[in-house]
Amino acid sequence: MNYPDWTEALESHYAIKVASGDIHPFGDGHIHQTFLVKSGADAYILQAFNKNVFNYPERISHNHEILLEGINPKDLPFILPLPIPTKTGALLAEDKGSMFRLSPFVAGRCVNEVNDPRQAYLAAEAFAIFIRAAKDLNPQDFQESIPSFHDLSLRFRQLQEATNHTRRHFDQELREVVDFYLAQESLVQEYENWRKILPLRVTHSDTKINNLIFSENMDKVRAVIDLDTIMAGYAMYDFGDLVRTVACTEGESSRNWEKIKVDWEKYQALLNGFLEGGKGLLKEEEIESLPFGGKMMTCIMGFRFLADYLNGNIYYAIHYERQNLDRAINQMWLLKGLGESNS
Repeated sequence: MNYPDWTEALESHYAIKVASGDIHPFGDGHIHQTFLVKSGADAYILQAFNKNVFNYPERISHNHEILLEGINPKDLPFILPLPIPTKTGALLAEDKGSMFRLSPFVAGRCVNEVNDPRQAYLAAEAFAIFIRAAKDLNPQDFQESIPSFHDLSLRFRQLQEATNHTRRHFDQELREVVDFYLAQESLVQEYENWRKILPLRVTHSDTKINNLIFSENMDKVRAVIDLDTIMAGYAMYDFGDLVRTVACTEGESSRNWEKIKVDWEKYQALLNGFLEGGKGLLKEEEIESLPFGGKMMTCIMGFRFLADYLNGNIYYAIHYERQNLDRAINQMWLLKGLGESNS
């Protein structure tokens, strides 16, 4: 993709003057190309928007406008770095065929894994506080930035379809993995049962640990970032993705099958932090659904990884041919571990 001259684009759309030497690639995000922009004493994050992943940029801008108008920063103990409006009030700018946006830069540390339970507690507390801060907003006013993102029933049907139409050879290993996931139909039914009784919330919907900025000494959360997936959802989604990515003893690409277990100490820290952050908001049924959320979010990623492998690796980036199958096996072991309650 050919990007515009950022110096000209920033001055044209934001009236910000900056030298080309003050714009540098930043971070290791996989979706939007990101730059750190310095203008005098001010610093910003510039993102070239990836329309191939997010097909509905106008929906994201719509959701961000609601947040800008509806959330009082005083209700948050951290920063929510939403896009800065252009001179015309738009949250996305377009220049020479490229879409981009500008947001405040927040200094601190982003990490890819949690080293101790205290960090897990802080992470879960922060994401729950966001849900609580958005309690007066109508979740149905938010548009789906990624349609049916966490719809377990849909992902199960997609796996069934991929199984029926795959060109992969079914050796014993692949057959065992496919059979395991197709046998999770009872989990899908439980998901549908929860959907009938849980209240919709405004959720972050992508609660990985690297979507937080911590202070340098890791003693508090300074910002909740990557706000493109904010939309209507259930509290169990956000808690569940934390469990999947924080409470597992191995990363999702690990092939050390025998080492893939649940770190119950981190799990409990996540639960305590989420309950503290959601205190006064979360209803009894929501609290009861949280353990299911961990299983559900692990299962949905197993469905998605396995379906992508069966479809020929057309969605997730891979470094070797069977990586999506290995990811599905990884999630299978974690799902088994989550079924072994520590209580």
